[in-house]
Amino acid sequence: MTNRTRRHLLQTGSLVLLLGAQQIARGASILAVRVWPAPEYSRVTIESDGQLTARQFFVSSPPRLAVDIEGIDLDAALRELVAKVKPDDPFINGIRVGQNTPGVVRLVVDLKQPAMPQVFTLPPVAAYQHRLVFDLYPAQEADPLEALIAERFQDAQRGPAAAPSAPPAAAPVPDPLGELIARQAGKPAPPVAAAPPPAPAQEPTPSRTDRIIIVALDPGHGGEDPGATGPAGTREKDVVLKVAHLLRERINATSIGGNPMRAFMTRDADFFVPLGTRVDKARRVQADLFVSIHADAFTNPDARGASVFALSQGGASSSAARWLANKENQADLVGGLNVKAQDAHVRRALLDMSTTAQINDSLKLGGALLGEIGSLGRLHKGQVEQAGFAVLKAPDIPSVLVETAFISNPEEEVRLRSGAYQEQLADALMRGIKRYFARNPPLARSRSL
Repeated sequence: MTNRTRRHLLQTGSLVLLLGAQQIARGASILAVRVWPAPEYSRVTIESDGQLTARQFFVSSPPRLAVDIEGIDLDAALRELVAKVKPDDPFINGIRVGQNTPGVVRLVVDLKQPAMPQVFTLPPVAAYQHRLVFDLYPAQEADPLEALIAERFQDAQRGPAAAPSAPPAAAPVPDPLGELIARQAGKPAPPVAAAPPPAPAQEPTPSRTDRIIIVALDPGHGGEDPGATGPAGTREKDVVLKVAHLLRERINATSIGGNPMRAFMTRDADFFVPLGTRVDKARRVQADLFVSIHADAFTNPDARGASVFALSQGGASSSAARWLANKENQADLVGGLNVKAQDAHVRRALLDMSTTAQINDSLKLGGALLGEIGSLGRLHKGQVEQAGFAVLKAPDIPSVLVETAFISNPEEEVRLRSGAYQEQLADALMRGIKRYFARNPPLARSRSL
């Protein structure tokens, strides 16, 4: 080997070693940072081109979460987190970032209330690369059923113009829900053996016979999971949330057989809710119906029309229904679920308890909704389809998934963006719900609190 050859190899090797050292020092690059405030929990996401390693510790007084991210240096992207916290965030008071030690960046999330933080990583999926996620849940979770009761009580206090008229006096049915309403009104609950006295017209007060009918509305996707996207950039999660809000207004202004209705939304803002949690929420408020609202996309932009789906314990009713169910059931992967924090056995048991009676009632509800939606335009399928949608597996609640249109179809995307069409959709869904209850009156029951 000549001196010239040896000198060339040494130079090349030094260059390789130098590049390798730079690559190791650089670590992962931060691609984006996001903060998702919501009434139920706040989420912080750090997206990078490589997996991040983090260690966290929580300090209770004052409440704050500290996270050390290893193998990176403080950059402009991480500094953006400070400005992304909104003043009305219910959980996060502020975020501080700094270079703790060489190669270690420390984030401190200052909290407004005690919290139960979850810190976990997610592998690349859909449009996302690696993600480091902080979910900040309240230390004490609010009771959603109590919130609905309080809302009903406030409407009654405002007078008959804001709330449905009270039902005629009838034989009382023991109802813990009514007792809680009466306590909030500051009046003693009447004895079970006697019918409650009629409330004065100018001051309607919820009574023991005030049987609230609860409809759980489930706007699909949300937060980190945008759902389908139309050719013009319309996001499914935004459209279905608007429709759900409009439908909630209609439900809250309606009564069935003299009993007031209340809508409960699994999400009422732009945040992610896991599929199993959506089911669990509906069961916690003892919902009478569950309606999941979507606007999906297909590979062919010519696909069009609305569809309604119920659960199937066996095979799907069509290959398209099976494809759609598989696609929707992957929402947890896109939205980002901390699998370690879930009891897989409990969740699996919950999703395998659905009964034949529930499916039969779901088909009746789906038929009523499909008949009304069909008046707005073309249906993709003229009958209720069935498939194994995870979000429809509440064992004791008639549940359907409504695909309002194909957002991937340019014409249907334009309609979905229209406020007038969103109003028409909400009207049609409300008519379908009322039509279902006209043929299947809600059962009198005692709600356990």
